Amino acid sequence: MKLYGVTGWKNAGKTGLMERLVTEITSRGITVSTVKHAHHSFDVDHPGKDSHRHRVAGASEVLLSSRNRVALMQELRDAPEPTLDALLGRLSPVDLVLVEGYKRDRHPKIEAFRAETGNPLIAPGDPTIRAIAADCPLETDRRLFDLNDTRAIADFVLEEVGL
Repeated sequence: MKLYGVTGWKNAGKTGLMERLVTEITSRGITVSTVKHAHHSFDVDHPGKDSHRHRVAGASEVLLSSRNRVALMQELRDAPEPTLDALLGRLSPVDLVLVEGYKRDRHPKIEAFRAETGNPLIAPGDPTIRAIAADCPLETDRRLFDLNDTRAIADFVLEEVGL
């Protein structure tokens, strides 16, 4: 599986870019999975539902299955967070895995940047960032894309990973 990341500070446009890239790349017949890192506690389950009750009761894993989807929830219960490599090993094979977040990992990335956030670019200190997708002109030594030029960004990512 090929791997490419979308990184940037909060509210930089990462999720929107990821969504548009998945749509564009899958429309070309390429299979894509995604991995999203969350810096906060999150829950995909709801109090009162059977799966939530199983988890609260102490189950280490709860597997939900229907004819439409399968979801496996794992409780870490003070165990260390799995590495990106460990998580990738759990995915079914696809052509490309797009990763949102994991800015400190060493896979190639494109940085999403919005001027209105007031944050500095990450790229100058990170050689794994190969390009920047921004909503404004920037002085940079990296390839620069308009944040909304999804087709050109997808072309770049696919060229970078050899697809």
